[in-house]
Amino acid sequence: MRLLLIIFTLLILGCAVEETNQLTPTMPQTQITTMKLTSPAFEEGASIPARFTCQGDDISPELSISNVTNHAKSLVLIMDDPDAPSGTWDHWLLFNIDSSTELIVEDSEPVASKGVNSWGRTGYSGPCPPSGTHRYFFKLYALDSGLDLTDGASKQDLLNAMKDHILEESTLIGLYKKE
Repeated sequence: MRLLLIIFTLLILGCAVEETNQLTPTMPQTQITTMKLTSPAFEEGASIPARFTCQGDDISPELSISNVTNHAKSLVLIMDDPDAPSGTWDHWLLFNIDSSTELIVEDSEPVASKGVNSWGRTGYSGPCPPSGTHRYFFKLYALDSGLDLTDGASKQDLLNAMKDHILEESTLIGLYKKE
């Protein structure tokens, strides 16, 4: 009798666990991020200094990368402006960055493949809003693989290739308004 009670209890608990598992949503592919992207040139949500824009030297700011997951095989950096009048404007697209990269030095690029920005060029092109204050998103992605794309890839090609490979992401937002 006691054995039947134990079996019955285990069956009920097993059903409850299975029901709970069916109600638990699946985890998204992107993990809770510990990866950080920062810049000594500007704080999160603060103004980007003019020297990094079309009104200055139009050079890329220094970027610091930390806490990248050990499972990452490559990094992707996308800088864009979602406030552009004609839709999101792409300023900088880098992919196949070595996952051990911790610093992107001011006015330089790490060894990486380059995508084409909205000006039809590869490489960095700084903030240059036609009017008002715009937000500039520096988005860093840690991927579980390198990407089979060549220099000159479009942002859409890059996003398609990244799909299902993102382990972590981090975003740094800076603001700019022409004076």
